[in-house]
Amino acid sequence: MHNNWARYLVFFQYIGTNYRGAVKVPPNQLVRKGVQDHMEDAIRRLRPINPVSLSVSSRTDTGVHALSNSAHFDLQRMNDKPPFTEDVLVEALNFHLKAEQIRITRAHRVPDDFHARFRARSRTYVYRIALGISHHSLLPLTERDLCWNLRNQTLDVEAMREAAALLVGTQDFSSFRAVNSDIHFKSPVKTLNVASVQPGSSFVHAHFHREIPFWELTFTSRSFLYKQVRRMTGALVAVGRGQLSVPQLQEILEARDSLAYPQGLAAPANGLFLTRVDYRETDLQLSQQTSEEQFVSSGNSED
Repeated sequence: MHNNWARYLVFFQYIGTNYRGAVKVPPNQLVRKGVQDHMEDAIRRLRPINPVSLSVSSRTDTGVHALSNSAHFDLQRMNDKPPFTEDVLVEALNFHLKAEQIRITRAHRVPDDFHARFRARSRTYVYRIALGISHHSLLPLTERDLCWNLRNQTLDVEAMREAAALLVGTQDFSSFRAVNSDIHFKSPVKTLNVASVQPGSSFVHAHFHREIPFWELTFTSRSFLYKQVRRMTGALVAVGRGQLSVPQLQEILEARDSLAYPQGLAAPANGLFLTRVDYRETDLQLSQQTSEEQFVSSGNSED
């Protein structure tokens, strides 16, 4: 392998409101780009001599946000320049992303066979809900498109927690999968490690003129089915509102059929955040020889 070639894992954040999801948008649909499109554009601005191809670990939908998604890519520099250091790479990519609501938070140089999607041990999503909001103008501006605002003043949180407990474990989540092109190729059996309902808060709760009750639903699994988190959230909120009973939610789960899920119940995209993608530390470590060879150059954001 060339000594000016490196594979990087980057963690990145974005506000998903203006993007067609995390991954690339087909050229014939470029009304709005995906986050990946903008990140690949930024990598190309670093003038690599290899074709730019980003592999994103977690495919979030249009309007869904991330506090920590991840992706890997290869970068070979021209004229035998040594690989970018991790800090310089973060600075350079953010320089070229400054017009977007996308930020690289950290980078790791990783082994040549590392894969951001397949090496991920778990992913954590948090869904944010605001209560007592009869009109969006009652929310602080910092919450615009960043939560699901409900008219309900309260939710039956204990019933929601009882229902959430039914979702934890290894089981067939077919009823919580939306239909898409992958439906016949991916197993509906997933292991949900965490499904919790906890109090949350506004991003500016200490400075806003009135108290708004917030709740956060947290889900952790190695992977999720298409729209699974939004459908689980919608069902749990329906339990909290009294629209579904806990036994009815169990019946939906046990039906193992996407058609058993009530129409119009899924939570909207704007309250959902991907908050963590976790890896084994050993999977991120380079060999000793590579470690000694890397990071010779400090570079700069325009180099």
